[in-house]
Parts: sequence; structure tokens; C-alpha cells
Amino acid sequence: MPVDKKPEWLRIKLSTNGTYGHVKNTLKSRRLFTVCEEARCPNIGECWSHGTATIMIMGDTCTRGCRFCAVKTGNPGGWLDPLEPLHVVETIKQLKLKYVVLTSVDRDDLPDGGAFHFARVIKYVKKVMPEVIVEALTPDFQGNVNSIRTVVESGLEVYAHNIETVRRLTPRVRDPRASYEQSLFVLKTAKEIRPDILTKSSIMLGLGETEEEVLEAMRDLRSVGVDILTLGQYLRPSPRHLPVVEYVNPRKFRWYRDRAMELGFREVFSGPLVRSSYRAEMVFHGKI
Repeated sequence: MPVDKKPEWLRIKLSTNGTYGHVKNTLKSRRLFTVCEEARCPNIGECWSHGTATIMIMGDTCTRGCRFCAVKTGNPGGWLDPLEPLHVVETIKQLKLKYVVLTSVDRDDLPDGGAFHFARVIKYVKKVMPEVIVEALTPDFQGNVNSIRTVVESGLEVYAHNIETVRRLTPRVRDPRASYEQSLFVLKTAKEIRPDILTKSSIMLGLGETEEEVLEAMRDLRSVGVDILTLGQYLRPSPRHLPVVEYVNPRKFRWYRDRAMELGFREVFSGPLVRSSYRAEMVFHGKI
């Protein structure tokens, strides 16, 4: 049964200090979007106040319609901003970022799913600022190996792709064009192409999954070589999205982290407010 009232541990105090405003204005001036805003992330105040943001390239309109996601759905009609690599680099410079997470909407309207453009942005960042660590949180590119290769070989350090939920719930939670197996294939392929990079994925809890299903998903991710795992509480963005079935207790999140570390993940960030890109630099450097 769905639950309505949020527990105490999910009450968030929004921080909107000077750094928060600086990040917001900088992104707006460069015509860039963030998954922080588009997906209504609960950590936007904390992350932006630390001068960290996940930059969403290729626009704010997704060609898919997952039932958990607040990003708007539509057909961008092949539109891309040719100056986006420059805008991203200018933003990183102005915000003085040392670790940047680049993500994107699904772009099934493009033949390669936007892989070439994604790689073009990363390559320009590494060319201008080779010291900046780049994490790419990518769509599944419909399982196209050439598209995955294009992004993996762009010079990034972390390749992330989210399975989002357990196997049984995937058809209910995600767009029909996404699948549990396809997401595992993306992560497996990325690791096979470049064994030296770190791969990363994320699972939302509270959608009706069982403990054994979560453990199975963890084992599946380790079987394809995933290094870093994040686990967080699903929060319903609006009444038209899937309801929350359970608010998972922080103690359970800590238990899941212990089980995941026993499975051999390099790092695991697990908590009610954790999202796939939450304080990603801390996860990368093992400071969690």
C-alpha cells in the first residue's frame, strides 16, 4: 500500500546561501540545465551550496517517460546546441569545479542517442582542463555498443548508468524502451571496453522491492564489474508519478551498504537522501 506522510529523516532544510545563487545564475547564463532542478532533487540546496552541480547536456526534454522521473517528456526534433562544449567549460571554470558530473536526457530522436555530442563535450573539458575529473551519467543508448564506446573512449574517469530499480519492478517503473538487462549490458560493455575506468550505478528503494530483490540487483551489478553503488529513497515528484510504497529506515540503508561492501563494491553511498550524483566527488575519493 502507498504511504503518504514523510518520516522525520526525510525533512530537508533548503540552503540558499550565496554559493547556491551563484551556481544557479551561472548555469542559467550559459543556457545549461541541471538534473538537480529538472528531477527536483532533494539535495539541491546542500550540493549547490558546496559549489557542486550535475550538468545536464542535450537539453531538458527526454524522449522517454519513466514513471518515477520529473524531467519533461517530448521530442526535441534532433536539436543540439553546437556551443554546448564551450558553455560547459566556461561553467566549470567559473564554478571552480575539480569534479564534474555530466548527464543527459534520453535522446532517441538522434541516430546515436547523442553519444557523439556527449563525447564532444567531455573531450573539450579534458582538453581545456585535463585536471578535472569527469563522471558521465549516461542513458542506455538503446544498448548500441558503438554509442557506448564513443562515450567510454572520450577521456572520462567514471562511467555511470543507473538500473534504477530491481528486475521485477523495471517494467512498471521505467519506460518500455528501457530494460534491466539492457542496463546491465551497458555497464558490462563499458567495463569491457575500458577496464581501467570506474563504473557506477544507482538503485531507488521504496517502490515495493523486497530485500532479496535488492541483494540480487547488487549481485547482478557486481557480476558486470560495477565499482560504485548508490542507494537512495524514491520520492514521488508529483501525484501523476508512482506512489511511494515504503519509506526505508536509515538503519536499513546502512545494512544494505554493509552487504554491498561484502559483495566487493569499491564504494557504496547509501541513505534516504542519496541520489546517483550526490556528492559524487566524495564517493570517487572514498571520503564517505
